[in-house]
Amino acid sequence: MFVDKACVVVVAAILVVAAAQSTTTSTPKPPNIVFVLTDDQDLVLGGMEPMQKTTNLIGKQGITFENAFVSVPICCPSRSSFLTGKYQHNHHAFNNSVAGGCSSTSWQQEQEPKAFPVYLKQQGYSTFYAGKYLNRYGYDNVGGTAHVPPGWDWWVGLVGNSVYYDYDLSVNGTTESHGHDYLEDYLTDLINRKGQEFLELQNDNSAPFFMMLSAPACHEPFPSAPHYSHYYAGKKAPRDHGSFNVKAHDKHWLLEQPIIPMPNDTLDLVDDFYQNRLRTLLSVDDMVEDVYNVLRRKKMLDNTYLFFTSDHGYHLGQFGLPYDKREPYEFDIRVPLMVKGPGIKAGMVSKESPMNIDFGPTFISLAGGSVPSFMDGKTMEPLWRDPVGSKGFRDNVLIEYSGEEKQSINGCPQLTGQRVFNCNHLAHCVCEDAHNNTFACVRSTMGSNVYKYCEFKDDASFVEMYDLIADPWELTNLEKNADTSGVQATLKQALHELTACSGATCNIQKLKTKTIRKEAKKSEEMISAATSYSKSEKKAKGEGKKERKKGKDKKKKGGNRKAVTENQPVVLFTQPDNFLM
Repeated sequence: MFVDKACVVVVAAILVVAAAQSTTTSTPKPPNIVFVLTDDQDLVLGGMEPMQKTTNLIGKQGITFENAFVSVPICCPSRSSFLTGKYQHNHHAFNNSVAGGCSSTSWQQEQEPKAFPVYLKQQGYSTFYAGKYLNRYGYDNVGGTAHVPPGWDWWVGLVGNSVYYDYDLSVNGTTESHGHDYLEDYLTDLINRKGQEFLELQNDNSAPFFMMLSAPACHEPFPSAPHYSHYYAGKKAPRDHGSFNVKAHDKHWLLEQPIIPMPNDTLDLVDDFYQNRLRTLLSVDDMVEDVYNVLRRKKMLDNTYLFFTSDHGYHLGQFGLPYDKREPYEFDIRVPLMVKGPGIKAGMVSKESPMNIDFGPTFISLAGGSVPSFMDGKTMEPLWRDPVGSKGFRDNVLIEYSGEEKQSINGCPQLTGQRVFNCNHLAHCVCEDAHNNTFACVRSTMGSNVYKYCEFKDDASFVEMYDLIADPWELTNLEKNADTSGVQATLKQALHELTACSGATCNIQKLKTKTIRKEAKKSEEMISAATSYSKSEKKAKGEGKKERKKGKDKKKKGGNRKAVTENQPVVLFTQPDNFLM
């Protein structure tokens, strides 16, 4: 039988090409990524209550992290950590001011070119951003709205800090001004619409995409969508948190100055803040649902990761501080975190401790890239791919903060020159921050024990230490307890290593536990006895006037003296001068 060899060669070639095409078409498309970031949303005080849709669509269909943290309890430095994968001492955004590194020219030149979206672009991703970026973004002295951070194809960046009406946007470098019409201008809804418009442009032939939606909620001011304005009426801020309206003992001087018991008008203000915060979050919950539905309708949901978290926590009456963040305690550093996507089993719950520094590395890794060695964080993927093998993902969480100050405070003339900050005359001029509210803390898991150890940069070289298992409300400072000296030494060493770390050296694993177990029981006994005062204080009703008089006497005698003395270095990082807003 005669066989045409030329025909055989042609047929063989066709089969090879077909096989190659089959291999190519079977290669899965890199996953899409959607990242929803809120502003000031706490986890500890019920901040997730309005997020029922988000919980059902992301948390219950994916993984919920019960112990997620931020490295800095304030907006701009925390967001800088999300973007760069670095701790504050490495990205140099120390607070919310330009002088403090927030969207400063030097930050734009040194940090933005190394932020995660730049690496996503290298992996062929289409990138979209809408909403709040950094608190000083878009100001004229740092490039104005013409500055579009590198790595973003579609850019809808809010100028300045979170608002809901009467704002400017940079739309791909061009200023777009908005007024006070709900249907046109309400910022959360506008972000929602812009995000949906971007998704509608995507299809099977499009490049994989990364979309970040950064909502203003639940930051003040708090105008909710009109149809949500009656929600949560009469709802009070949680009173069952163990430090609510409790006098702080043996804490940094800033925690000594709140008025305890809080006056009724301050309590009303706290409740009003609480209700309004929850109302604004309802629109974010709608946004998550809308994005989810578009992804499902366009059959992109199964190949898309959805991340939901906040830039830091919040407090409302804890230790008498009316409302804000900026403190090292659990209520200010814990955040909600839920992730849904390919390879994540529905209903997973993790007690591991991912941080904001891990988001950049995670996004780059999911996109198929290599995590840059200068990033301090690491990818979160093992936490859902291998929960058992990734146990002990991060035993040591570093928290840093550099305090802010103002020369004078509106409505509080008595505080002029005291170098304090965020003191609201509507809350009797109780201050939430000061120039030496500057600290570094390590939160360490040691076997079955969890400790927090903090060093403040003030004239007293103040130290706080807490056993978070025996004392979850952080009521009893163990720093002066001789029985915990061994633990303190271990924690101090870990803190000093972390505040000097960079890249891989930031991932210190388990600390030595030789002295931990025997000292843990002693600290528990001490805490059990010491916390009795807080319970009696909360029940006491006749001490209000006495406490307020004592507070006034302290101020007359120079109760803020520690605020105005010169700092002496304690922690292993420095802050720039002139941290004025």
